[in-house]
Amino acid sequence: MPGVQVQQNGGIHRNGVENTGEDGLRDSMTQYWENHSKKGSLEEMMLDTNASLISKEELPEVMALLPDLEGKRVLELGGGIGRFTGVVASKASHVTTVDFMDSFIQKNRQLNSKHNNIEYMTADVTKLDFEKGSFDIVFSNWLLMYLADEEVRGLGSKILGWLKEGGYLFFRESCLHQSGNSARKFNPSKYRSPELYNQLFQSVSVPGSGDHPWGFDVCLSQSLQSYIKLKNNRNQICWLLQKRVHESSGNHGYVTFQQFLDSKQYTKRSILRYEKIFGEGYVSTGGKATTEEFVKMLDLQPGQKVLDVGCGIGGGDFYMAREYGVDVLGMDLSGNMVEIAWDREHEWERTDHADKILPVRFEVADITKRDYIPESFDVIYSRDTILHIADKLTLFKRFLGWLKPGGKLLISDYCCGEQPHSEEFQAYVKQRGYILYTPPEYGKLIEKAGFVNVKAEDRSQQFLDVLAGENERFNKNKQDFLKDFSQEDFEYLEDGWNSKLRRVGNKDQAWGLFYAEKAL
Repeated sequence: MPGVQVQQNGGIHRNGVENTGEDGLRDSMTQYWENHSKKGSLEEMMLDTNASLISKEELPEVMALLPDLEGKRVLELGGGIGRFTGVVASKASHVTTVDFMDSFIQKNRQLNSKHNNIEYMTADVTKLDFEKGSFDIVFSNWLLMYLADEEVRGLGSKILGWLKEGGYLFFRESCLHQSGNSARKFNPSKYRSPELYNQLFQSVSVPGSGDHPWGFDVCLSQSLQSYIKLKNNRNQICWLLQKRVHESSGNHGYVTFQQFLDSKQYTKRSILRYEKIFGEGYVSTGGKATTEEFVKMLDLQPGQKVLDVGCGIGGGDFYMAREYGVDVLGMDLSGNMVEIAWDREHEWERTDHADKILPVRFEVADITKRDYIPESFDVIYSRDTILHIADKLTLFKRFLGWLKPGGKLLISDYCCGEQPHSEEFQAYVKQRGYILYTPPEYGKLIEKAGFVNVKAEDRSQQFLDVLAGENERFNKNKQDFLKDFSQEDFEYLEDGWNSKLRRVGNKDQAWGLFYAEKAL
């Protein structure tokens, strides 16, 4: 099976030709990259005349996204001429770097000769084999875009075996379109969507102990900021995945909770359907109106840094960036949510704002696994998201660590009323997998985490008023809704809102608003 490694858009690339029986195509691709690698220069390797400037900003950004390398064994797939090899080797205990092109491996060996902890291998990545549990981290930069979908799955399965328990896979790819500015007559790259990469790796598993297989959990997925800054290109996407035991029993029958969200609760169609009732850009209670009201409480100042936990499709983040001039990082576990947010961001920049980049970025991440630099945010903001998380206290303690002294926390979230609860409500909570507290209990958890000036408000009456208004507006605009969606979709949302009105009216369900600060 061919795995010809080729270079594109800022680095060395590899290619698995989909028609694996055509040796002639493999030969032509090898010749192509031999023609583009005669000097082995950075500009030649990156197919970009601004390679030196890009690499200067990009390389430290990529390295900062990696897990701790100290004392770790690392496998680098597609090491090329060694742009990352030496930097990784300076931190890791051992690096095995692999590339299909022997000329690249020799250049890598030459450039990194001062390191004695690097093993160099000329090999086809699709034919590699290592002992199980050989590596702590697998690192790949511009590789998968030159493999067919089934080859990506196959390589993903192998990597799961090669990684130790809890080990990490980091990969970075050009998505949707090319990035390098060098002209080329032949370009075999597969510019997949981020959604397809998520699907490919969610479908990968290997047998584990007992009935539970090993699989990948997403720790983060985001655009590289260096490419946004230098090229206004948001399609350089990286992923950090972790090898974990998968138990479908805790994820509504799906392998991971993220898979449940993207395949069931928040398909792209269902997200756009929800947007029709919440209002353009929003998938949380009250849409723009409650966003304006709650954000006003934060007294945001230009240049402040905001983390939005459960950002949805980004309406609140765009609002804060435009109206207050703050820097916003929106994160969500749903890849579908973040992809729509990316699309909206691109759309805004393509229309009347081509010369202006919003200070907003988005990432797919699990907030219970993600880690940020301590004291790096002025504000943490979250709308109707934390209801999914069981260990709220630990999460709130993490929030406290990420906030600067004097930093502010603002959360709205689904809550429950005082017991006893109706059987209907108990079934609803179980089906959704929510972990709910009363507003006072929720506030006590925030206090216990170490926050000061905690205000816990029961906003259930406001919730009722907002739900009723949304429902009335939705019914009034029924014909517009049916232009894009079905009568079944309409009835699903109408029934859902009527059920919420009933649960809140019966005092089973509540809605809480929570404000707190980190001590100076």
